[in-house]
Amino acid sequence: MSDKRFALLIDSDNISAKYIHSIRDEMTRHGVATYRRIYGDFTDYHMNKWKSELAERSITPIQQFRNTTGKNATDSALIIDAMDILYAGNVEGFCIVSSDGDFTRLASRLRESGMEVIGMGESKTPKSFRGACSVFTNIELLLEGDKEENKKEKKNALLQTAFELFTDKGFAKTTISDISSKAGLAKGTFYLYFKDKYDLRDILIAHKTGQLFAEAHHALLQQSIEGFEN
Repeated sequence: MSDKRFALLIDSDNISAKYIHSIRDEMTRHGVATYRRIYGDFTDYHMNKWKSELAERSITPIQQFRNTTGKNATDSALIIDAMDILYAGNVEGFCIVSSDGDFTRLASRLRESGMEVIGMGESKTPKSFRGACSVFTNIELLLEGDKEENKKEKKNALLQTAFELFTDKGFAKTTISDISSKAGLAKGTFYLYFKDKYDLRDILIAHKTGQLFAEAHHALLQQSIEGFEN
């Protein structure tokens, strides 16, 4: 992770709270978010999911009441803050999270001032805003990647836990509930990856056999290299 300092500015009118984990993880690839602000009308019940995430993520909400139809108040507040932060000289870059093309000129202006501008938004984000950013990331793709990684981690946890329990208790005495409970997962999650205990056993045997062959092959290669050197 780079130690480059960024201002993370989120337009909550255009971005769902479901993306917060993906946004956070992607931001850490580029640097440290020293400013973390989110803009919107948090009196609106639609913002309840965001409100539950803000304290945990240490993101400062910037309240903007909907005094008129539309979302110009939110956009204006974000733009004004971005320029204030720019002139303060405390960051090397900005991360603007929005699917709104209205931030195109802001992104261009920040880049003209030597800032790196990371854009994040959904697939509907206009090309103008995408092109104005130094880098643009589709957060829908990030979310899909996170889901696949999460699935892989859960399956591996079940396999590793089953191996430990089969070794300690034996296959016959180990139940699906035992495996799920020790892995910290719901019993129903087990059936998302395996048909039954026997299916898991067969996959585990194939996995462990593959590992043994790989280790044996590596050992033989090492012996051949050492013999050649001698």
